[in-house]
Amino acid sequence: MLVNRYDWILFDADETLFEFDAYRGLQQMFVRYDVDFSKNDFIEYQSLNKPLWDQYQQGAITATQLQHQRFQAWAQRLSQSPVQLNSDFLAAMAEICQPLHGVTNLLNALRGRVKLGIITNGFTELQQVRLERTGFLEHFDLLVISEQVGVAKPHPDIFEHALAAMGSPARDRVLMVGDNPDSDIVGGHLAGFHTCWLNADNKPTPNYINPRYQVASMAELERKLFNLS
Repeated sequence: MLVNRYDWILFDADETLFEFDAYRGLQQMFVRYDVDFSKNDFIEYQSLNKPLWDQYQQGAITATQLQHQRFQAWAQRLSQSPVQLNSDFLAAMAEICQPLHGVTNLLNALRGRVKLGIITNGFTELQQVRLERTGFLEHFDLLVISEQVGVAKPHPDIFEHALAAMGSPARDRVLMVGDNPDSDIVGGHLAGFHTCWLNADNKPTPNYINPRYQVASMAELERKLFNLS
């Protein structure tokens, strides 16, 4: 079985293990401030949030700067601190979080056969709560959060940090699974890991990545790992 090829399987978190419906989370968060958060509000928010994420993954800004700057305008409108709004948002995201289809079955199948880890650019305040609420906490032997390491995927240092925490297994016996070709697949490849791109939307494969595997769902990954038809 292919699963026996690996000592460790590492997963991205958002949109790999867990749904990440930011619009729904923001709507829920803003209810407490009596704000009817609209689709246009979300478009405006994303016009700021997405470039900040790009800067964060490039190492141009810190996690704290990202979290504060994306809520700066709303903080001024509501006479709140951006720190509080960001915390409220992460709490709302933890409340609505659900595993993606097939994830629970895959993790249950892998548990005890291979060590499991998470490498995420998500924020500390969300990760532990989310793992506890979904019942996944005991499945994972490793949780690496970019905010704690000080660099984000695809920076080599976060993968080297993970490798050291894993006890330095052979790099080609580590599989990195993620939905983001830029952070997960490029980063994992540069670290010398095998990579699996979760391409749920059947996007064209960018010419700068060459994942060893490509799947459309976690159910497909389970079939591939366990040689199921």
